[in-house]
Amino acid sequence: MTAPVTLTRAQKAAAILVAMGKPSASRLLKFFKQEELKALIEAARLLRTIPQSDLERIVAEFEAEFTEGAGLLDSADKMDTILESLSPEEVSEIMNGRQVETAPEGPPPIWPELEKLEPSRLGRFLAGEHPQTSAMVLSKLAPQATASVLLTIDKPLRGEIMKRMLTLSTVPETATRIVENQLRTKVLAETSSKDTSAGQARLASVLNEMDKGQLDEVMDDLAAAGTPDLDGVRARIFSFDDIPLLTQKARVQIFDGLSTEVVTLALRGAPPALTEAVLSSIGARARRMIESELSSGSENVAAADIAQARKTVATTTIRLAREGGFDLPAAQTADAA
Repeated sequence: MTAPVTLTRAQKAAAILVAMGKPSASRLLKFFKQEELKALIEAARLLRTIPQSDLERIVAEFEAEFTEGAGLLDSADKMDTILESLSPEEVSEIMNGRQVETAPEGPPPIWPELEKLEPSRLGRFLAGEHPQTSAMVLSKLAPQATASVLLTIDKPLRGEIMKRMLTLSTVPETATRIVENQLRTKVLAETSSKDTSAGQARLASVLNEMDKGQLDEVMDDLAAAGTPDLDGVRARIFSFDDIPLLTQKARVQIFDGLSTEVVTLALRGAPPALTEAVLSSIGARARRMIESELSSGSENVAAADIAQARKTVATTTIRLAREGGFDLPAAQTADAA
């Protein structure tokens, strides 16, 4: 349990003023003496974030003293006398000091939660909504999340949504709240009660760190143990040996962003079919360079370097698939089933 914060009387007064907000606090400033205001300014500079429970304790203490007639800081000087001795910066320091942690008003924003969802899940929901609504929702997300979701939507509808995003004006707050409530009810609530994709992704990220032999052994153990949603885990698993199972378009997308050094290392000692699947996905000039390097043999190349290069290829493939560029081979098999 966190120990309550210890504050001076001036810091407590500054905390109460900050918590009250500028309009109410401004009306109280005329009741403070010059030296009291200076003490408040210094206290506000040193004031750190205060938990809600400690703020409530400070307010309760103030209420008790006020009831007894002690007051917080006694003063009755006129406002003009005080303000003449204070600069605008000093007044601003009081009013805009470190913010006190208060209880949030209303439900938290939903947009960060939507960005954590699988793009295909949000894409399926938006595909059933009016394009204008979909455009508004996607305009609230981070660019990377928006792009990932758009790639999961069929081209005709995707084009319509993007056209509306281009011309989207300011959405009234009332309309935004209605859409947010629908998203909470139809997307986030369903996700929290039924979706196991987060757990599948966590387990798959662990399994993707294993080599092919270890991975096969662990997957057999999970199947024997009756692990639920194992197909969902398989759909997120990929190793370097699975490269030939990808489409030509997917392979081109993968190796277009990798250096020839990484590709050359990854192909050291690889089977001919896998090597050809990779080399057929890159340009003629890069292929000649890689083939020339491979012909020199792999005797002086560390096995750890080869393993790391293959891991880089696999990680890149998983990332691109997660962003909606293509499906992993296991996911394609699951969809067909």
